[in-house]
Amino acid sequence: MGAFVKVVDFLLLLVFLVVAVAVPLLGAQTCLPASYFPEALINFKEWYRHEYGDYLFSEKPNFFVGTVWLELFFQWPLALLNIYAILRGKPWFNTSCLIYGVSITSSMVPVLSELILSGKASDELLMLYAPFLGVGVVAMLRGFVPHSAKSGSGVGKRTAFGRKKRV
Repeated sequence: MGAFVKVVDFLLLLVFLVVAVAVPLLGAQTCLPASYFPEALINFKEWYRHEYGDYLFSEKPNFFVGTVWLELFFQWPLALLNIYAILRGKPWFNTSCLIYGVSITSSMVPVLSELILSGKASDELLMLYAPFLGVGVVAMLRGFVPHSAKSGSGVGKRTAFGRKKRV
């Protein structure tokens, strides 16, 4: 099972890296003024919007803007913490991964519901958003896997022989 957990951690690391870059550079354009972003990023977002027909970025419904604020202030910092936790083998990764998974899953449900029920979304657009629901479920499940003592750094752990004598 250890190898499987390493593969899952690697896949989650890739997702967290994408989130760490995409949320502040692309997603934030939904709720922040365009003057905050370079022209190249604005053009890239416009290309994406036209290429995939992402009407959520065009119409900016209130629930979607709220979801982006959630990403900026909660999920993005958690993604950064999870990157650090994976790379450093921190024991609290399970907890932060579980929190991230619950947050991303609960925020993707209304987005996917809108995309599916509105009938406006293309299959390509659904294929872009749907994997994030799966990532949330995987992150939640990863949060329930016990942390291996072997992967920790060992900081703060001393054997009886390593203690200093008090005089």
